[in-house]
Amino acid sequence: MLLLLTLLMMCFSPSILGQLEESKLGNVGDIDYDLADFELDIAPRRVPRQVKTLLTKQTKPHIQELSIKTTIISRYAFTAVYCAMLNRHTNAAEGVFHFQIPAGAYVSNFTMIIGGRVYQSEVMPKQKRVKQENGKPKNKESGDASSEPEVEVFRMAASIPGRNRAIFLLSYEELLQRRLGRYEHVTSLRPLQLVSRLSLEVTIVDHSLITDLQVLPLRSGRTNSGSSTSSGSNAPKTPAKLEPPVTTVVRNENNVCRITFSPTIIQQAKITTNGNLGDYVIRYDVQRDMGIGDIQVLNGHFVHYFAPKDLPVVPKNVVFVIDTSASMVGTKIRQTKDALFTILKDLRPGDNFNFISFSNKIKVWQPNGLVPVTPLNIRDAKKFIYMLVPNGGTNIDGAINTGSTLLREYLLGPDVNPNSVSLIIFLTDGRPTVGEIQSTTILGNTRSAVQEKFCIFSIGIGNDVDYRLLERMSLENCGMMRRINEDADASAMLKGFYDEIGTPLLSDIRINYTEDSVQYVTQHLFTNYFNGSEMVIAGKLTNQSIESLHVQVTASNNDKSIILETDVPLKQREIETEKHVKAATAAMAAGSKALGSIAEDFVERVWGFLSVKEGLRSRFRSQTSKDREYHIQQATNLSMTYHFLTPLTNLVVEKPEVLADGTMAPAPTITPAADEDKPSSSLSPANELPGDTEDGKPQKPDGKKPGRPSSALSNKPGKVERRPAKKSVTISKTSADGDPHFVVEFPLSKLTVCFNINGEPGHVLRLVSDHKYSGVTVNGKLIGAPAPPGSHKTQRTYFSTITIVVDHPKRAYIEVTPKKVILDGRDRMVLPCHSTVSVDSGVLSVAIVGKSNVTVTVGGNISFVILLHQYKNPAPYQRDHLGFYIGNSKGLSNNCHGLLGQFLSEEVGLSKLPAEGDVKPSQVLKVKNRSVPVVQKSRRIYSGTQSVNCWFAKNNAAKLIDGQYEDYLMSHMFDTGDWPHGTNRV
Repeated sequence: MLLLLTLLMMCFSPSILGQLEESKLGNVGDIDYDLADFELDIAPRRVPRQVKTLLTKQTKPHIQELSIKTTIISRYAFTAVYCAMLNRHTNAAEGVFHFQIPAGAYVSNFTMIIGGRVYQSEVMPKQKRVKQENGKPKNKESGDASSEPEVEVFRMAASIPGRNRAIFLLSYEELLQRRLGRYEHVTSLRPLQLVSRLSLEVTIVDHSLITDLQVLPLRSGRTNSGSSTSSGSNAPKTPAKLEPPVTTVVRNENNVCRITFSPTIIQQAKITTNGNLGDYVIRYDVQRDMGIGDIQVLNGHFVHYFAPKDLPVVPKNVVFVIDTSASMVGTKIRQTKDALFTILKDLRPGDNFNFISFSNKIKVWQPNGLVPVTPLNIRDAKKFIYMLVPNGGTNIDGAINTGSTLLREYLLGPDVNPNSVSLIIFLTDGRPTVGEIQSTTILGNTRSAVQEKFCIFSIGIGNDVDYRLLERMSLENCGMMRRINEDADASAMLKGFYDEIGTPLLSDIRINYTEDSVQYVTQHLFTNYFNGSEMVIAGKLTNQSIESLHVQVTASNNDKSIILETDVPLKQREIETEKHVKAATAAMAAGSKALGSIAEDFVERVWGFLSVKEGLRSRFRSQTSKDREYHIQQATNLSMTYHFLTPLTNLVVEKPEVLADGTMAPAPTITPAADEDKPSSSLSPANELPGDTEDGKPQKPDGKKPGRPSSALSNKPGKVERRPAKKSVTISKTSADGDPHFVVEFPLSKLTVCFNINGEPGHVLRLVSDHKYSGVTVNGKLIGAPAPPGSHKTQRTYFSTITIVVDHPKRAYIEVTPKKVILDGRDRMVLPCHSTVSVDSGVLSVAIVGKSNVTVTVGGNISFVILLHQYKNPAPYQRDHLGFYIGNSKGLSNNCHGLLGQFLSEEVGLSKLPAEGDVKPSQVLKVKNRSVPVVQKSRRIYSGTQSVNCWFAKNNAAKLIDGQYEDYLMSHMFDTGDWPHGTNRV
């Protein structure tokens, strides 16, 4: 610990040292980064003279440490990257963080720590970026991503003050795809310079036994992640004994495998002196049982992995459409021919095939249709391939139309196997230059020609390809697209891609679950299933109390239909999944604490990941603009919810301002309260709000209380200006706390009303909505937990995050979780919840009483208090959560809305309905000309220290609230959209 503190003192300015010392950066995004995970070894090392020379010649900041930690839970990979960069010079220098991620992955967080300040990213919808461009501060920037449809390289440049250090934290997530019977995980090690301390750690935790584990030699060459994954899978079969990279250590025990790689700077220099070590590739598979597949259940979500084997091969009808334009001359056409010669050898008896070449002209090998696989036809096909000569332009539209017509007419013939699989394999290295060149027209022509009779699989070679066109062409026609880089081995990759789709085992696969038991299920209809691949489906359970889930799989195989079905015991599967997650958490606690907090939600994140992917595919397949906009909005909302950087979002991060002398521009200083145990202002005695202690028991009334800080911040860094204590803040009973239980106090009517909201985990609820007037919006996100034994409920829900967004006089926000508070006012700050600190950012001020509560003040007449409910040893049904209380609402307008806000300016009345027949007399609450049946209850508030008698409205507050519960669901935590039905007035 002394070593770590010494390092932090070297890295960070005093203004944030105390914060980081206590919080170790705290919870960033969805991942708890812990600087202890990245503890540095600063002992001096002997470095050869040649290496020292290389380092001294560097003018850019030096990467002192690059640490990459990945945890793969049931094929879903979480990766955290830590990069420490030092500017040795006295002047400021630009540090460029550059990291290559797999093309199928989504960045889920990026944070910088520069000059002792924390700059955390935000995910913003892309369509809003244009509107905000002029108003966005000049020192804010979006994380760079490839202009292609899928992200490949994350790049962020920032000025580092002289003699100072910058830390970059990146996290991303991906679902590993199974290809040719194995999963492949690729980590790019290309820091572009020698690194003092380089380490990679990959932990694999799976429900099933891990088999066929292999660590390949470093794979060099420029490969993007999409092709790197495939290039490994698509490469020729590797010899059985390939030595892993030097310093690699593999430990495999009890379904947990840990691989580490930590070359010294000398060992790096022996591999390469430019820092491009290459791809670190791990391949493996898991043991699987025959039958319905592997289903895992956790927190109201399920994920279903289905990869049948030992089935007879289905015959295929395939047309190869090959680009022979002038740009294919040389290596491209030679490697393409080599791959096609090899593919011809792998065609099976029963398959039917044909070849088409295209440039300006289109040539068909067998104009009368597809031909069967015979020695004579194979020999003639080789002659056709051998005679291909590149020349002319690129007529993509004509080639696709010719191939589609040829295959479609063949399928109408009498000799076609009705269960055979039909496909076009289309290869090009350029954009359309001959015939139709408009992408939208080409796509429309392709749909008309294919008529949903077969699939198109496309391959793009080089840098001049319209990958967006190829991707849409494949996705709209049940296929997929693969990229081959300019300098890659096109022959091996083309052959490998064919291997993936060359052995169909099933067609027309449909996976169904018990009706009314699941919802929001991702793709469950599949055109084809190829040997060595895997189908993954995820969804939500509508009722977590049901005992079993009926699963049925129907498909066609060769000349017969297949039906597989079984009842899955959900409780048993959830117990098994929880056990599996505990193993993952234990593994991560030993190797990467930064990723431990996400293990409990991995099934939900798989669902979110797949749902975003499906939304992106669906937008391409949409036939109308309305349908397209719907899928775009759905995918955008999910991207915001899970903080994913996708083609529909930007990752925006504020950048530090560095002055001309190389120093940081001044920023507000974080100051602790003068006396943590005795804040100068507090709640009135009748309204004390003690928090929960670590053991889950409420504090006694003399515990710490929230209030305004006794000291506030001046604009000059390093100086604290004393201010007189302000009078007590009186907190009303109007709140949302617990399960969540809502309480509304009507002082004018001398009544208190209460109600429950039974939402779903992940839902974002609008609590206060006054965006148009005072500019204040409050949203709360729900987290789920099992119900206690004997409870009538199936689950409990709590608030895990609360955001308060202010738009007047300028935009600012506070995001509160049980572990941290993110304040984005003058500067972005991350404050730990276990310390007592106070910050005034101008628009917003926040006062934290450690492990107790957070008081947020907007201006002088709006305040909210958020209770911190934390447990040291929580029971299974307990979760760290928040309680939300309205302290002062005078600054909110009469048009304020939201689940709580709509009642702040209302008056209510109580009347009694007389008995009729056997019906007993009952109480009715009069709200906005509505009659709401109520019963009297007692409810505990303020962490259980007080009881309040209230009139309870049943059925999710039906008739009490305007509209219905679904009207208060927001798309993301920073959604400030207005109430859809106007104000709360009727």
